Amino acid sequence: MSFRKNRPTQEVNAGSMADIAFLLLIFFLVTTQIATDKGLPMILPPKSDIIDEAPLNERNVLNVQVNSYDRLLVENEPLEDISELRNLVYDFVLNFGQPGEKKKVDDVSDQEVFASLPISMKNYIRANLGSQLSSDGPSKAVVSIKTDRGSSYEKYIEVMDEVFAAYYKIYGERVGLTAEEYRKLNRNDPEQRYLYDEGKRGINKAISLAEPTRQEGN
Repeated sequence: MSFRKNRPTQEVNAGSMADIAFLLLIFFLVTTQIATDKGLPMILPPKSDIIDEAPLNERNVLNVQVNSYDRLLVENEPLEDISELRNLVYDFVLNFGQPGEKKKVDDVSDQEVFASLPISMKNYIRANLGSQLSSDGPSKAVVSIKTDRGSSYEKYIEVMDEVFAAYYKIYGERVGLTAEEYRKLNRNDPEQRYLYDEGKRGINKAISLAEPTRQEGN
C-alpha cells in the first residue's frame, strides 16, 4: 500500500494541445461553407441614349402588386396562394395571343419561338392559351412588380422567386429539363451552355420593377 501511495502521478503532456487546436481551427475555417446572401440574379440593362416611347399595350403587362399588409394582388385581384403566381406568369408569357413575325429578342420572332417549342408545350398553348386579352407573345410580355412602402422584403423576395421560377420552368421545358435542372446548368460546360442558351432563346426575363407607392395599398 505504501508503494502505491508514494508512486508519482502520471501527467498528460499537454504541450502540443494548443498547436492541435490551432490546426483544427484552420481546418474548419477552410472547409466550412458559409452561406451568404447573394441577392437576386438580375442584370441591369446598359445605359442607352435612345428612348423607346412606344406605349405598351395593357394586355402585354401583367401587374403584380404587394401592398403594405403583404397581400398579393394580380391585375388588382387578390391572390391568396403565392404559389399560383408561377403558373399565372407561365401562362401569360406563353399566351401567344398575336405572335408577330418581326425578329426581336435574340433576332428571333414570336412565331419562330412558338415553332421551336416541343409538341407538349404547343398542345398546352393551343388548348388553354391564345387569348386576345393576354400577351401577344413572349417578346412583348412584361411582368410589372410593384410594392408599397410598408411591404416586407421577405414578401418581395417570395414574389420574385415565383416569377423567376416561371421563366425557369419555360426554359427547362423547351430543352427537356425541369426548372431546377435548368437553373443548375453549368454555363462553363459547352453542352450545358448550349441547353441554357436554347432554353431562353427569344424569351428574355422581362421584369419591370415599379417605384413603390408612398401610401398604403388596399
